[in-house]
Amino acid sequence: MKKATVAMAIGVVAAGGLLGACGTATPSNTAAAGTSSTTHSATPVAKTSANAAGSSSGSSDSRCATGDLSVTLGAPKKHDDGSGQFEVPVVFKNTSSHSCDLYGVPDVSLLGPDDPNGSTYQLVTTDNGAPRNQVGPGETATASITVLEPSGDSVGSLGSKSWLPTKAKITPPTQSQSITVDWTPKIPVLRQDSATHPGSYVNGILADPS
Repeated sequence: MKKATVAMAIGVVAAGGLLGACGTATPSNTAAAGTSSTTHSATPVAKTSANAAGSSSGSSDSRCATGDLSVTLGAPKKHDDGSGQFEVPVVFKNTSSHSCDLYGVPDVSLLGPDDPNGSTYQLVTTDNGAPRNQVGPGETATASITVLEPSGDSVGSLGSKSWLPTKAKITPPTQSQSITVDWTPKIPVLRQDSATHPGSYVNGILADPS
């Protein structure tokens, strides 16, 4: 009887040992799960790295923002070819404390009184400026507006005749904010809103002599 009791006790102890072994496996699995979780948490790090690379790539674009610039219109100069056109300089000055790239063609709208074509004349552009141009603090670069002045009995689109703008709304290349200045040349413009090749248009930015 004692032998049977001892055998049963040994069996219970052995079973308890097996149960104890099964219990210790749980923290091991938990640790494995924790390791797996740690491995997955590395994914955002990779994304952050990719975003940083993208940010670095974006920072290479050093275009002048509208807030970096001031704009003035220079004195008009009449063409010598008898075309009735004038050249009006559009002078951009870098008023910031850093250098930036300023090239391409600005967007220009002339604003003025009512006209059969409306009170805004959106000028077409000609990309004939410098392929690339950098301006330092205080430096300038110049585009120009070629303006066709009415002559004699010339008639523009929708019967428009002599139209004198009051303002010029100028947007630097690649920018969405504009700068509006007075139309200081005081030159009337022949409206050719519907023409394929109008006599008034905007020329690209050129580097100014240092």
